[in-house]
Amino acid sequence: MRDPLFEAIKINNMEVKNRIYLPAITLGMTQNYEVTDQIVEFYAERAKGGAGMICVGYATVDELAGSPMNLGAHDDSFIPGLAKLSKAIQDNGARSVVQLNHSGRYNFSFFTGGKQPVAPSPIASKLTREVPKEMTAEDIQQTIASFASAAGRVKEAGYDAVEVLSGTGYLISEFLSPLTNKREDEYGGSLENRMRFGLDIVKAIRKTVGREYPLIIRMNGNDLMEGGQDRFELVDYAQALVENGVDCICVNVGWHEARVPQIVTSVPRGVYGYLARGIKNAVDVPVIASHRINDPATAREMLVDDMCDMVAMGRSLIADPDLPNKAREGREDEIVHCVACAQGCFDHLFKMKHVECLCNPKAGHEYEGGIEKAEVSKNVMIIGGGAAGMCAALGASERGHKVSLYEKSSKLGGQLYLAGAPIGREEFAELAKDLEKQVALKNIEIFYNTEVGEDLIKEKNPDAVILATGSKPIAPPIPGAKLPHVLQAWDVLHDDVITGKKVVIIGGGSVGVETALHLADKGTLSGDAVKFLLVNKAETYENLYKLATKGSKDITIVEMIKKLGKDIGKSTRWVMMQELEKTEVNCMTLAKALKITEKGVTIEVGGVEKELEADTVIMAAGSKSYNPLQKVLEDNNINYEMVGDANKVGLAFNAVHAGFKAGRTV
Repeated sequence: MRDPLFEAIKINNMEVKNRIYLPAITLGMTQNYEVTDQIVEFYAERAKGGAGMICVGYATVDELAGSPMNLGAHDDSFIPGLAKLSKAIQDNGARSVVQLNHSGRYNFSFFTGGKQPVAPSPIASKLTREVPKEMTAEDIQQTIASFASAAGRVKEAGYDAVEVLSGTGYLISEFLSPLTNKREDEYGGSLENRMRFGLDIVKAIRKTVGREYPLIIRMNGNDLMEGGQDRFELVDYAQALVENGVDCICVNVGWHEARVPQIVTSVPRGVYGYLARGIKNAVDVPVIASHRINDPATAREMLVDDMCDMVAMGRSLIADPDLPNKAREGREDEIVHCVACAQGCFDHLFKMKHVECLCNPKAGHEYEGGIEKAEVSKNVMIIGGGAAGMCAALGASERGHKVSLYEKSSKLGGQLYLAGAPIGREEFAELAKDLEKQVALKNIEIFYNTEVGEDLIKEKNPDAVILATGSKPIAPPIPGAKLPHVLQAWDVLHDDVITGKKVVIIGGGSVGVETALHLADKGTLSGDAVKFLLVNKAETYENLYKLATKGSKDITIVEMIKKLGKDIGKSTRWVMMQELEKTEVNCMTLAKALKITEKGVTIEVGGVEKELEADTVIMAAGSKSYNPLQKVLEDNNINYEMVGDANKVGLAFNAVHAGFKAGRTV
């Protein structure tokens, strides 16, 4: 039976071996615009993994286009480095592409030596708060020429194709949108005029690289901006692009400042494929769909249903570079799926760090080489089967040790199942299953339902122990905390307990927020129910929205500090705060819980005491490290290391990386 995912496709005269495209990702691995060995090895690994086409970038077209963290394509001196990267991709079996871009008003003057960013009109973005310089007619023509020159360098460096980013709120889309283009010359006003800048760039590139060289455009299918461009106007733009020489369109969604989630775990898999379908139906060139396509089944379905001609799988291939090969070889159950947490990819860029991955601790470290085999194989005992314990087991096994993993419950995964409990966060539970599968594929002995104590440690007599026993919830000393209607958040997230209608959650960190969202979904309409009622016109749109967002519980979060979710990553936090608002969760900050009574909670806000009614009170005051075996190991002179929450309470990302590092260095 044919597999549409692995059929060849032609873009202009370039044949691509399959339908899997790794789109451009800002990796934060350059050194002053230059290609580094770290970047080369990162992409070589994904080419070996079987992707059909790999795009690197974005790459700058002039000195105002980006920052030294981007690849450079604005000077001939960058050609040798770009050529080295292209060869690494091609030599390992994939087609190579460079994405060109100009960030426009999204750039920071911090990155441009104090020079003012440029844009079609002097309108500040919500991201930078900086007012850009309005481009003159001369600036526009120079920028068009810079795109063309950069494309020429891409071709000279040996790449199979060039891509231009014409979306996401960057310069070309700033010209395209009436929100950011208030010009009164031939580049502003009507749609025809607003399209002119992007089309002139396409024409200039085509003139430079020739008709036979593949030219791809990545554009929004919908910018998701209030007062911006809907998908219908953007279909017109897509048609104009093709008429002016574009060979393929890659469809993404949204600007960076849009308030509709685009990349986080709550975004359903493949949900934005309809935008690609709308453009595919209007043009006669291949169309690539993007966003949250993290498994071959979703990708395959989109191809079969004629939603697109190729699928862009970016973070999916960060999480598992071998995803294409595993799918082609019938090993899809071995894939480690991206959970869209953004902890190691997008959030790292905000911290000026290079891309890493929660799901794949090797990502970003390919250039360091593989794990060296140990000179002597040791008996390594790992206690705790959460994320840290499983990754420690994988690292130690790869090192060549004999590994045994002990878990007190009936399944591996630990707190990943807590993180995966709220609606829209289910991917974390999938990661638990993926890691458990990876452990099962190795020569690792797993002991379920096993509580490890001193006697078992003495019996096994391990050469080394890795403690990954996790953490326990904190029980703050609040009067009334032992009343029968007081529950722990962990028990609520596991659905091990029943909660009442009026709920007060004490603690507004990640666990408190996740618990609130988990409970807020109780009594709401499911997606299937909404669709049924919608297509049968049983309710108005307004009623359906209310029924889908407002559940059967009245929920209040009480947090002592000013900010909720302070321990949630930047890329995810704003979405979760928005969900709290939509679901009408009452959020009280700078509020201290004084005591719990049979009727509710007494709090203090601004020096004034208030009573909150509650049928159920939930403790979500954080957690503390749990490592009861540390003294046992020390008393018996056994070499050990503590990882994950057992050592220091932190994010799942920290647990995965600390566990893997401990395992690979035993």
